Amino acid sequence: MTESVRQTGASPEQRMTEWEGDHVASGAAGDLDGELLGVDPAELGDEDLIRELQSLHRTRLDTLRHASDSALANHLRRTAELETEYLARNPGREIDPSRLRDA
Repeated sequence: MTESVRQTGASPEQRMTEWEGDHVASGAAGDLDGELLGVDPAELGDEDLIRELQSLHRTRLDTLRHASDSALANHLRRTAELETEYLARNPGREIDPSRLRDA
């Protein structure tokens, strides 16, 4: 990453494909040298999906602060895949009222 998010106004997720040397910029997402990076979230059982999400969230700050650009891009891609699958499976998920803000 050569520019800060403040300068570009783009989030890391939006900038994933800009990072030089990143497999996302040069090839298909989720594919590094022909090897799939992670199990398709649709193939995971509910418990496995939650376990994978917990693992990604547990390592999030360390990855953001210390991983290479390509590792961060992979982390962001995988998180988005798993969270999208979770939301698709749980469209009526319980919302904690204490997490709501006044409009």
